[in-house]
Amino acid sequence: MTDARVVERLRSTLPADDDHPYRTGAWRPQATEWSVDRVEVVEGAIPADLDGLYVRNTENPLHPPITRYHPFDGDGMVHAVRFRDGRASYRNRFVRTEGLVAEQEAGRSLWAGLAESPRSAERTDGLTARGAMKDASSTDLVVHGGEVLTSFWQCGELYRLDPDSLDTRGVTRWDGWFPAEGVSAHTKVDEATGELFFFNYGVAAPYLHFGVVDARGRLVHYEPVPLPGPRLPHDMAITERFVVLNDLPMHWDEDLLPQGIHAVRMHDKPSRLAVVPRRGTAADVVWFEADPTYVLHWTNAYEDGNTVVLEGFHQGDPSPRPNVDDELWMFRYLALDWMQTRLHRWRLDLRTGRCTEERMRDDFTEFGIVSGRLTGRRHRYVYAATGVPGWFLFDGLVRHDVETGEDHHLRLPDGVYGSEPGVAPKVGGTAEDDAYVVTFTTDVAGDRSECLVLDARNIADGPVARLRLPERISSGTHAAWAPGSALPA
Repeated sequence: MTDARVVERLRSTLPADDDHPYRTGAWRPQATEWSVDRVEVVEGAIPADLDGLYVRNTENPLHPPITRYHPFDGDGMVHAVRFRDGRASYRNRFVRTEGLVAEQEAGRSLWAGLAESPRSAERTDGLTARGAMKDASSTDLVVHGGEVLTSFWQCGELYRLDPDSLDTRGVTRWDGWFPAEGVSAHTKVDEATGELFFFNYGVAAPYLHFGVVDARGRLVHYEPVPLPGPRLPHDMAITERFVVLNDLPMHWDEDLLPQGIHAVRMHDKPSRLAVVPRRGTAADVVWFEADPTYVLHWTNAYEDGNTVVLEGFHQGDPSPRPNVDDELWMFRYLALDWMQTRLHRWRLDLRTGRCTEERMRDDFTEFGIVSGRLTGRRHRYVYAATGVPGWFLFDGLVRHDVETGEDHHLRLPDGVYGSEPGVAPKVGGTAEDDAYVVTFTTDVAGDRSECLVLDARNIADGPVARLRLPERISSGTHAAWAPGSALPA
C-alpha cells in the first residue's frame, strides 16, 4: 500500500503487556491516524455503481482507567471508506472531544468510566446523562447536512466531522443552542425529507425529550415526553408521520441514584412504547404496553394503515447472570447469546390502543439495519450481525427476509470479526436489494483489517471486492452508509 500516509500518532500510556480482554485481540486499540488515497484491492473489483461513504465508530482508549475499564469508555475513532468511480480512499481519525484533548494534555484518565464510581473522577463535568463520565463520542454516527455526526450512548454532544478528511469541526449548535441534557446515540435521518430526529434523557423531570432538525440544520421542534422517572432508552424509530420512543423496565435503581450509584436492574413492570406525531407535543403521545424486555436497537418502523409496525431485537434475558469469573461479569450486557437478542415485531394499533407482538426469529442476531432509503417505510430485508458466544464480537452477517422468513448467512473465518454493515444502494438501482453491503473485518491471527463489499442479494457468496486497510482496526460499535448525493461535491 504505497500511498498510505501516517497523519498522526497520539500518545498512549497503556501498558505494552496489556491483558485486558477488551483491550487485546480484536479489541486492541489504535493510536495511529492514516490517510490512503487509493486503497489496495486484494480480491475482485470495486463496482462502478458503488458511490458513497461507509463510516464506522470504534472505541480506542489511550490511557489506563482510574480503576476499571469498560469498552464503552474508549475514545471515539471514526474509520471511513469513500467509494467513487470504481476506486476507494480511506481515512481514520480520533474524534477530538473535549475529554480526549484534556486527557491527552494530562497524560492520564480524568473521568470515571462506566464501571467506575463517579466519586473516583478528577473531573465531574461532562454532558452525559449519568454525569461525571467522559463524553467519548464513540458509539453511533450518521451523516446529516453533509457532515458526519458522532454521538455517545448515554447522551452528550454531537461532534461534527468533515466527511472527506474526518477532521473534527467542533460540536453541533443550532443557532447557538444545544439541549442541556445532550443528545443520545441513535439519531435518525430521513433520507426522503433530509430531517434529523433525536432524543435525550436524564435524571430530572420530565426525563425525556425528542427533537427535529430540518435539512438545512435548523432546530424546528423540541418537546418533552414526560416519564414516571429516569430511564435508559438507547434507540428510537420513525415512520413517515410519527416518532416512536420507549419506556422500558430495565433502568437505573431510583432508590440508589441520590447516593450517586447508577445501578441498572430489571424492574417488575411492562414495556411501554410511545407513538407521537413528528411535530407532536406531550398531549399527543399515545402509549402502548408490551411484554417486559429491553431493546438496544430497533431496525425500523413503518405505518400499515392505522397501525405502527415496529421491529427490533427483543432481549429474552435483559439482565443475564452468566457463569463467568468476576473480570467478565461486568461485561454481561454485551454478548448476544447472554442477552438472547432475537428479531421481534410489535404492532401498535392507533385505533384500539392495543399492542400485539411476535418473535420473528429464534437465533440470536443484533445490530440490524435496513436500506437508508426505507427508514420509516415498509422494508423487506434486515442485515444484521451474528455474535461470538460470550463476547461482544461479530462472527458473521445475516440477511433476514422478514416477508418469507428466509435467511442468508455470511460466515467469517475463525478469528476474523466483522462490524455493523452498511447498505449501499446501487447507482440507478430501484429494488430494495439492488444494493451492496459494506463491512469492515478484523483478522486477529493475520494482524490485518479489510473492507468487504458484498452483493446484497447474495451475501453468502462472499465479497465481490476485498480492500486492504493500512492497519488492523479495533472492534467497535456502529456504522452508517451515506450515498454520494448526501456528501459535498
